[in-house]
Amino acid sequence: MDIIVKKDIERLDSLRSAFCISIFMPTHRVGEDVLQGKDSLLLKNQLKEVKTKLEKEALGRNEINDLVTPIQVLIDDGEFWRHQSEGLALFLTDGIFKKYSLPIRFEPFNYVANSFYLSPLLPIFTGDGTYFVLTLELENVNLYKQTRYHSSKIFIEELIPHRMEEQVGYDYEQKNLQFRSQHQGHGAASFHGHGATDRDRKVEISRYFWAIDQGLMTMLREENKPMILACQDFLFPIYQKVNTYKNLLDDHIVCNLSEADEVLLHELAWKKMEPIFDRERKQRIELFKKHEGTGRTSSEIQGVVPAALEGRIDTLFLQKNENIWGIYEPKKRHVRIDERALPSNVSLLNMAAIRTFLNGGKVYVMEKEAMPDTYAKVNALFRY
Repeated sequence: MDIIVKKDIERLDSLRSAFCISIFMPTHRVGEDVLQGKDSLLLKNQLKEVKTKLEKEALGRNEINDLVTPIQVLIDDGEFWRHQSEGLALFLTDGIFKKYSLPIRFEPFNYVANSFYLSPLLPIFTGDGTYFVLTLELENVNLYKQTRYHSSKIFIEELIPHRMEEQVGYDYEQKNLQFRSQHQGHGAASFHGHGATDRDRKVEISRYFWAIDQGLMTMLREENKPMILACQDFLFPIYQKVNTYKNLLDDHIVCNLSEADEVLLHELAWKKMEPIFDRERKQRIELFKKHEGTGRTSSEIQGVVPAALEGRIDTLFLQKNENIWGIYEPKKRHVRIDERALPSNVSLLNMAAIRTFLNGGKVYVMEKEAMPDTYAKVNALFRY
């Protein structure tokens, strides 16, 4: 799976050429659509539309074919189409061809201008903040850094005990066998009915978890991202008591870690984390509504574009699959709006979105009914 980061957006946005081609389309991982080549056919149709736009720019047929050769090669690359995600984004100009197979479904769309169209990529960066997942077993501990769309394993082997016996002593194995034999039929979560054996066992687990926490904190001490545990129910309260990471969640993931691969773990973790990260979007919508009419918000593109370029937007809400076409003249701070896309104009919504994002603001691409002001294609909340 491809990973796209803010630096990629910066680099793509910095490129200027007479003909920058952007193409977005949905793709399929598996199934009949892949076997029948429907994704490559869709790209072929997108390329046909791009060529029509280039013809209006007075380019000759040979010039057009030379320019779009990398896309044509991709259309015929059967191996490429067997390794896709939910969406494909392509960016092409003279000597530069970037392609991203991404876990986000795009509507088919193409764009030809003197810069790239990048706003469909922004949902990857908003509402999906970074968090940690700690998988906790008595003989196996792993740490993952995840977002809604990505998961990567973090190397922690040198920070924590490799096995519980390293922390509690080498008579651990015999104690473990004794513990298991005493708890046959009671389930792993049972810590009652066997007196001193249970107490000793909990103390040993607690010592082991304390060592894990101390090791992780050498790396995580300055972090403020949330962390969620994946473990058996009976282990969670033991770890909670020794934990010193301030952003450990009170909830945890229950699954059979020996059978759960990283993909499944990622899915289970995001189900827990999504409501947490969606709070920020809801809070910013409430802020917009609270400050509407005070001068701290705008739903007019004439005010939004200059504010975005000047870094004055805290949060930008865009209506999904919509555009406002026109030209911005920075010296005059003047926005000209056109009724439709022309060879000479650009998407003002795309311009505002990318500048807001690169200037550190939040950008949410939303359905019409979810917009703070449903009568406008763009809503902006300005910084204080």
